[in-house]
Formats: sequence, C-alpha cells, structure tokens
Amino acid sequence: MKKIIVSVTNDISTDQRVEKVCNTLYNAGYEILLIGKKETNSKPIQRTYSTKRIAVFFKKGFLFYAEFNLKLFLLILFTKKDLLLANDLDTLLPNYMVSLLQKKNLIYDSHELFPEIPELVNRPFAKNFWTRMESTILPNLENTYTVCGSIANFYNSKYHTNFKTILNLPTKKQLITSKFPFNHTDKKIILYQGAVNMGRGLELMLNVLPFLENCIFVIIGHGDIFDFLKEEVAQKNLAHKIYFLGKISPNELHQLTPLADLGISIEEDLGLNYRYALPNKIFDYIQAEVPILVSNLPEMKKIVIDYQVGEIVEDRAPKKLANQIKLALAKDFSDALKNAKERLIWEHQEAQLLTIFKDYK
Repeated sequence: MKKIIVSVTNDISTDQRVEKVCNTLYNAGYEILLIGKKETNSKPIQRTYSTKRIAVFFKKGFLFYAEFNLKLFLLILFTKKDLLLANDLDTLLPNYMVSLLQKKNLIYDSHELFPEIPELVNRPFAKNFWTRMESTILPNLENTYTVCGSIANFYNSKYHTNFKTILNLPTKKQLITSKFPFNHTDKKIILYQGAVNMGRGLELMLNVLPFLENCIFVIIGHGDIFDFLKEEVAQKNLAHKIYFLGKISPNELHQLTPLADLGISIEEDLGLNYRYALPNKIFDYIQAEVPILVSNLPEMKKIVIDYQVGEIVEDRAPKKLANQIKLALAKDFSDALKNAKERLIWEHQEAQLLTIFKDYK
C-alpha cells in the first residue's frame, strides 16, 4: 500500500477540499497521513486516515511560515512515505526539497493564485517572495492540479506547466436542517459562509442591508475583518439585521445552509486571485438548494449562466444591489437547483483525481 503525506498550513478541521481528496485516496487504497497546524483552539478530529498537527509559536506572518515550513520539512523528511501531496504554495517548498533529497514523487494542488491574494497586494516584499518561489518550483513539477479552468490556464500559459482541473465540489448530501440561534420568523435569510476577509463583499453588504426590509444577513465564518465588521454593525445600528455565527464545523454548516433564501459570493475584483475565484460556498449553496448571487467574474458567472441557479451582480451601488436582491428573492430557482445539485458533486470529480495518482499506485 502506497503512503501519501498530505500537508496544509491550516488546522485541518474545516478544509473540506483536503478532506475530500484524502477520503477519495484512502478509499482507493492509499495510506494517508494528513499534516496541518495545531491552533490553541483546535478541536479533536476523527478521520479514517491518520492526521497530525504541528504546534507553532508564531501564529501568522513570515515567522509563522518559516517555523511551520521548517518543522514540516523535518517531519516529512523522517516519516515513511511513497508520495507527497502539497496543498498551496505555503507548503510547497519543504515538500519540494524532500522530493529532491529523497527522490519522492510530488503532486501539487493549488487552491488559488497564492501570490495574487489581496492580503499581499500592499506587501511587495512578501508578494515577490512567493512569486519567486512559484516561478522557481512550478516549472519543475509534473503532476499538478487546481480548482478551476482559469487558474489552470494561467499557470499553464505562464510556466508551461500541465495543470489539470479538479473542481472543489461538495459530496452528494441529503438535506438536513437544524435552526439558527435567533428568531427569524417571516424574514428572508441572506447567507454568507466562508472566510471573513477583505474583498469578500461583506463591507458592501453592510451598506445594502438598510435598503432591504424583512431580510436578515447571516455571516458564518471567521477571518481578518471579523471584529471590524462587528464594530461597523454596532455603529450602523444593524445588530437586528446582521448575525455573526463565527466558525462552525462542516457538519453544523451543512444543516444551516439550507435555511437560507439566498447565498452570496460577491467578491471584489482585487486581482487575479479573486478574478479567477470559484469559491466552495457557491457549490455548497447549490447542494443545499439555495439560489446564489455572484460577482460578475468569469468562473462564478459561468456557473450561474450554465445552470441558471441565481443572479449575477449588475451594479455594486448599495441601493441598486438591494433592488437586485429583492428581485432574486422573488424568483423560483428550485427546478434548476435540483438539476445542478445532481451534477455538481465531488463524486463526478473522483475518477479524474485518481488518474493523477494512478501511476503511483
């Protein structure tokens, strides 16, 4: 049985793409060790395969990446394995070094255009560091895949690579619902789930909500601007219309998403990473039979056009966006959503994923 070491820089528990990949590989007969970061509030996890979290002193920034990558390098160097699977650029260097030193095959899953993330826009030194690493290593990799066609095409054009596309689709699920921890009788629920970071359209929604009567905006997730948004909500006297549920488990999220009337993914065009984004939440909304409102960006709007499951933002002016949301809430997308949820599932991606690993069986 071939053993694959899979590495990420997050805490493992909420990374649904990595969990799906690991489950697919495990069910195909591979032995899996998934390595991530140990947070101070990391919750115990139980998987069918092995997991390990690396404790770090530094929690963010350059020192975190330096410490984590050094510890990851030493761990995978002295752990038995046949294959290495690096997820995103922030785990690639130690995996690449071990692959060279020990002549192990390395497979790379790029979840995004890492050097183009908005957090690096005003940090030229950090952006240049990650770009140089990417341009040095990627042309030397044979087995690579990513989350959408636009990113694959970008890398293949820039570095003459052979990135394949494995969409980050949810597994097929039956609808199971619980309850929101607040009263929402006769209110329409607009939902955002995912990272609470800059550029996700959340600041915009705070300006849209005053124009929406009988609507509640629910934010599920955590991130860099979480506290800022809560302060803004208090200052704007919107606490009765906007609810923050923080980070919750995928299982809890699966039971809350179907309660929404509209799911939003209205990221700003803050560079190539957002322009080519195809967020997980879009497919989670569809799987929960929730219509979507998405930005006028290529990968997102393609889903709406191809499957007719929602609306594409026409104007980001708050009042005009509020009017579009009202119209979307009045439409019936149920038949299109039922069709899309049967087609847009992880089970239809598994065969293509396994072809990437088949030579190492």
